[in-house]
Amino acid sequence: MLISDSQEDSMTATTHRPVLAGVDASAPSFGAVRWAAKEARRRGTTLRLVHACVFDDTPPRGHDELLLEHIHRHLRRAAEIAREEAPEVRVETAVQLGLAVEILLAEAADAALVVLGSHGLGGLRGALIGSVALRVAAEAPCPVVVVPGNRPVPTGPVAVGIDRTESSEHALRFAFEAAAALRAPVLVVHAWHTGNGVAEQQELETRVAAWQGKYPDLEVTGQVVRDRAPAHALQQVAPNARLIVIGTRGRGPVAGGVLGSTGNTLLAHAACPVAVVH
Repeated sequence: MLISDSQEDSMTATTHRPVLAGVDASAPSFGAVRWAAKEARRRGTTLRLVHACVFDDTPPRGHDELLLEHIHRHLRRAAEIAREEAPEVRVETAVQLGLAVEILLAEAADAALVVLGSHGLGGLRGALIGSVALRVAAEAPCPVVVVPGNRPVPTGPVAVGIDRTESSEHALRFAFEAAAALRAPVLVVHAWHTGNGVAEQQELETRVAAWQGKYPDLEVTGQVVRDRAPAHALQQVAPNARLIVIGTRGRGPVAGGVLGSTGNTLLAHAACPVAVVH
């Protein structure tokens, strides 16, 4: 159910799918808005800011009306932050009645990208947005970027973790496109733990060469790491990455909204934004 939907400027709407950002009152949420605004500018598309909420009364009344006013104030602040970051981007805001996960997944069906803060309170009263971020990252039909709060974004490479699944190719595409826009180097990482690593090294070199051919102006490095935990490998070899990109092993939505140990670990502990690409 839509309570309100407002446009924050008069720029002509684009025909591209929007970048969607989940908004609440937390600092990580506003950090996600800044990241999303820059991405919307890069893509030449609309930025859509959404807050999901639940009320004890339907329709809302009394203290719920005060809560709604509070929510609109935070949305207005989020829109101001987006305009400060990317004045040319068209911004939409919406308050939706419902649980955060359900609302964000429904909105993601028409989005090019979803951007969320890693922590804070969302539409699920008393529930950490971290749990919302994990569910949305696992089940959204489009890429999801989770932005950590209260941390300066490093200025190192775009790091992408790969394996032999189809989703790794999607992750590579996302990583190279992002690196080209940021004018950043790319670090392709493959973790392995059985055998002697020769086959893994050869495969990595082949895949890196193919993508280097598509982006000849980018500095690209490939690294094979012996480590049972891909998340640990990525954080060890790319501690200053400005963005980490991972796939979802090509299985689509996972039962219970769980990404697996790699996604869970990176979303919880990475010092930079993490993109989960389906």
